[in-house]
Amino acid sequence: MPSATLPAAPIRAVHGLATAANDHQVTEWALAARDGDREAVDHFIRATYRDVRRFVLHLSADPHGCEDLAQETYLRALTGLPRFAGRSSARTWLLSIARRVVVDRYRTAAARPRTLDADDWQEAAERAQPAGLPGFDEGVALMDLLAALAPARREMFLLTKVLGLPYADAATATGCPIGTVRSRVARAREDISALLAAAEKAAGPVPLAG
Repeated sequence: MPSATLPAAPIRAVHGLATAANDHQVTEWALAARDGDREAVDHFIRATYRDVRRFVLHLSADPHGCEDLAQETYLRALTGLPRFAGRSSARTWLLSIARRVVVDRYRTAAARPRTLDADDWQEAAERAQPAGLPGFDEGVALMDLLAALAPARREMFLLTKVLGLPYADAATATGCPIGTVRSRVARAREDISALLAAAEKAAGPVPLAG
């Protein structure tokens, strides 16, 4: 069994390595890591870290905590590698673990006694700003659009349209029927189109030069 110890510093992913085209290679690394190949452990983490980080960032809307969520995902994944049989792609399996990590964090936060009577809206607004984070390419506009979606639709849109999972893999990762995945993605796209149309209307016509 490979070591489940992660480096203290954030892991830097190999940009663009984890894609649908090379899911087979990522799965091979995971299986080799399961069998004790330490080099495969490193390849597996580096190939998938960017996707895991983006997923937990968007799902949790917590830029300050997303590194901890990603690290917790890999600690659970490496501990659970002996049980990974390769029946689904390793990336799908890993994202299902990341999803549970975020859900567990929400449950823990919900169970914690509140110390303030009112919501700290300023702190919440600051947490929702991803600007300046390393490896975050989409910027504030995508974050705002995703944040405006219902959570279930946001999750499916993120998995399929941002991270590129096939609908069947997204269904496996979330435990939802594939028809539900398709429906939520379609409604998310409708919501985003409506938001963009509303923003364009509010901005008004672009003044002509001259």
